[in-house]
Amino acid sequence: MKLVPNWRAVLRRAWSVWILAAMVILSGLEAAASLLSADMLGLPPDIYAAAVGVLSAAALLARVIAQTGLAGGDE
Repeated sequence: MKLVPNWRAVLRRAWSVWILAAMVILSGLEAAASLLSADMLGLPPDIYAAAVGVLSAAALLARVIAQTGLAGGDE
């Protein structure tokens, strides 16, 4: 496994990284809520599931869209 040459820039600027970070936070909240109480999130389960689905789709899309300031990673 080899890191892309501009991995630091990718971590700071790539949309996919930020969207995936949001998904990690939501997944953590989901795990915590399942241990304590489902009402702690303040969202109905169907709205929460839709938010996770939208973030997953957005992460996939952001991964393939050309983003400014991140050139040189796939040469």
